[in-house]
Amino acid sequence: LAAWVTGLLHGDLGTSLTSGRPVATYLANGAGPTVLLAALTVALLVPVSVGLGVLAARHEGRFADRLISSVTLGVYAVPEFALGVLLITVFALRLGWLPPTAVGYGSDLLAHPEALVLPVLVLLARPVCSLARLIRAGMIDALASPYAAQARRYGIAGARIRYAHALPNALAPAAQQLARTIDWLLCGVIVVEALFVLPGLGTVLMNAVAERDVPVIQGLALVFGLTAVALNLGADLVTRRFAPRTGVAA
Repeated sequence: LAAWVTGLLHGDLGTSLTSGRPVATYLANGAGPTVLLAALTVALLVPVSVGLGVLAARHEGRFADRLISSVTLGVYAVPEFALGVLLITVFALRLGWLPPTAVGYGSDLLAHPEALVLPVLVLLARPVCSLARLIRAGMIDALASPYAAQARRYGIAGARIRYAHALPNALAPAAQQLARTIDWLLCGVIVVEALFVLPGLGTVLMNAVAERDVPVIQGLALVFGLTAVALNLGADLVTRRFAPRTGVAA
């Protein structure tokens, strides 16, 4: 361990015990598919979850709100592997619209976007549900706050109150949840990558554990830990930007 830490200070993550290749090579090869999946998921996650959350809050207690709340609660209760198997069965095996796995496509998944549809849908399902429900709750609280009532008394349009005043406050807790979601997308997609046979960091980790390749596992743990710290720090800064707290003099 001491030798590994010493090498780390010089930018050396060590060498694989099974292949003799640098650990950094494993990380570089696996990072591409994982980052691609995460980027596509987040690009869809933010607008979809914000749209659903705002729509549910705007129609609080009515049919649209009840429908969105029921569907998001039901989908969130489905584990990733179960949803993945269901989607593969319907869209790949029965309908034949999409490939069931990424076998044969290599690591250049952008050249075969059809292989990304099902994995992205599986990764998107639960985060959309949790973020939409958080934004809904935050919007309802913000729209019922004294400053929103005061804005209505001043004759400010309802759309401006919703999007310029209430939404930033509703996004503050959602930003922290989004950081945890991105951390999970980058570091916890093992089930999805195994199910769809994607050559990402999750697959690298599974292979390293199976081969007891300690240097590769240590390198992955370091990258995952630093990613989690950076994302949570960024989320705190974004939260402070959306909902700054000012001290009150005694």
